[in-house]
Amino acid sequence: MIVLPFPPSANRYWRHPTTGKLAGRHLLSADGRVFREAVLRNAQAERWPSFNPDQRLAVRILAYMPDKRRRDLDNVLKAALDALTHAGVWADDSQVDSLLIERAPVLGGMLKVEVEAVT
Repeated sequence: MIVLPFPPSANRYWRHPTTGKLAGRHLLSADGRVFREAVLRNAQAERWPSFNPDQRLAVRILAYMPDKRRRDLDNVLKAALDALTHAGVWADDSQVDSLLIERAPVLGGMLKVEVEAVT
């Protein structure tokens, strides 16, 4: 199990410039870059294995909310899975065959993630 910070919302994870040379592109926001680097550091510190690109995976996420505001669980997934891909936990999140996310008690905002190979 690895503990990750709570990800920024899907609305804050990306930015979409409408003017200038980057107009029309989807870019990782500053909040997204900070989250992604934190996930990379945590994965390295925990010495998480890197799963083979041919392996099929099962992922379980316990989402401890940062506060009592209403939040959609599905907004947690994209940033977390993309950051785990960036951290090299797997080659691509398309390897995930089973995905379970559960809301946990309010505990300052974090994710507890388990990944295992499906046999």
